[in-house]
Amino acid sequence: MFDQPAYDDKTFEKLVLTDGITRNKEFQSCTFRNCELSSSTFTRCKFLECTFEECNLSMANFDASTINDVVFKGCKIMGVNFSKCEDFLFGVGFDGCILDYASFAGKKMVKTKFKRSSLKEVSFTQTNLTGSVFDECDLLDAVFNRTDLTSVNFTTAYNYILDPELNILKKAIFAMTGLEGLLTKYGIKVV
Repeated sequence: MFDQPAYDDKTFEKLVLTDGITRNKEFQSCTFRNCELSSSTFTRCKFLECTFEECNLSMANFDASTINDVVFKGCKIMGVNFSKCEDFLFGVGFDGCILDYASFAGKKMVKTKFKRSSLKEVSFTQTNLTGSVFDECDLLDAVFNRTDLTSVNFTTAYNYILDPELNILKKAIFAMTGLEGLLTKYGIKVV
């Protein structure tokens, strides 16, 4: 599908690559719009300052790929294991996405913005989310275990359950309506 080793400032529209395999390609400042990339494999690829709009990336595999300063808007990204991406320069942002069952385990994601997104059963185990924002995000059954949540803003997030003894919550911001998610472990009911 991709016949060149590198693409710069290119727009891919309505690209269909279901179950496709792409290796060792570089995408710089590219836009992917309305693309069907579910169950595709991207091995040792580089996505630098790219944007994905209204794409289906469910169950995509980014094995040993670099994802740096990539924004996802209105995308379906269910079951993607971002833990397989290269750690160096890893940077993402999400707006209006469905990220259910994805994993960010072990990633450094300082100041990441999650806006109006569904993050049901997402794993944030051992993730550094310092300074991140969960704006109007559904965190039902999301896993926060040994997660650095320093200065994270949960003000408009909902359905989360966090164990204050297993996570770093220094300077994290919560709305009064979200306090129950911090006290669940203790069997305390907030009314």
